[in-house]
Amino acid sequence: MVDPLTALLDGPRARGAFLLRASFDPPWSVRVADEAPATVVAVTHGTASFESDAGPRVTLGPGDVVVVPGPVPYTMAHAAGVAPHVVVHPGQVCRAPSGESMTERMTLGLRAWGNALPGEARMLVGTYPLPDATSRRILAGLPPLAVLGPTGAARRLVDVLDDELDRDEPGQEVVLDRVLDLLLVTALRDWFAMPGADRPGWLRAAHDPDVGRALAVIHDDPAHGWTVESLAGQAGMSRAAFARRFRELVGETPLGYLTGVRLALAADLLASSDATLETVARRVGYATPFALSAAFKRVHGLSPQQYRDR
Repeated sequence: MVDPLTALLDGPRARGAFLLRASFDPPWSVRVADEAPATVVAVTHGTASFESDAGPRVTLGPGDVVVVPGPVPYTMAHAAGVAPHVVVHPGQVCRAPSGESMTERMTLGLRAWGNALPGEARMLVGTYPLPDATSRRILAGLPPLAVLGPTGAARRLVDVLDDELDRDEPGQEVVLDRVLDLLLVTALRDWFAMPGADRPGWLRAAHDPDVGRALAVIHDDPAHGWTVESLAGQAGMSRAAFARRFRELVGETPLGYLTGVRLALAADLLASSDATLETVARRVGYATPFALSAAFKRVHGLSPQQYRDR
């Protein structure tokens, strides 16, 4: 059976991710308001202050990795409280606060950006350009800045990414996308495993000996015609006790959770394939395209076709 964390971590798929090595000498301050769904930053030299509009201010040093779930803006600078010199807008458009274009001035070469090369502070920045419905479910469980220290598997992958950024060979963009995926997935896994991490309800529930089994079968076969009673049977509990326990741990009803998993999968199939709506409906557990369309529009605010076109 597929556990929920494995199922959700299988979601991130970079396609043409924006990847570069940022390099700065002080004074410097960059406000990132690109509305990206997720960004991974790894500091390789020096230190940098990070502050999210939605949360804390932290200082990162060599080896530290931070995952920033979008679309909330954040600021990175040589010191806390420094006014931005550059603002990164959607589409990676760089401008000074006055509106002047800074793209050419800040470009330092192949996948290199900043105000000095080499700079006192250097970091690798990987930005996911498009949202992924499955990924959003796991990113929603993160704080505004999820910070990992300079040890563990994620740190080793930073060295691989650092090396690959210097290469300019056939297929290099695909290689960079896959390394970024691996770094993000590893960082998320490591963060959720940290003592004291504020884990989302579904992850806490995954370790429950009873409810965890029900979550596993949902992710293993979301298209199955699950009912509260059949899921309770998987958990070895009565229907009422299971429904109560599930809601306490996960924060939503069993069928509400099942619907979320199905519609996230449907959204990703619509975005990444040319499968017909009938095929998508069947693969995610809806009897008809109409039933999927009604549920999809209720949750996403768009019809499946509108979602695919966008």
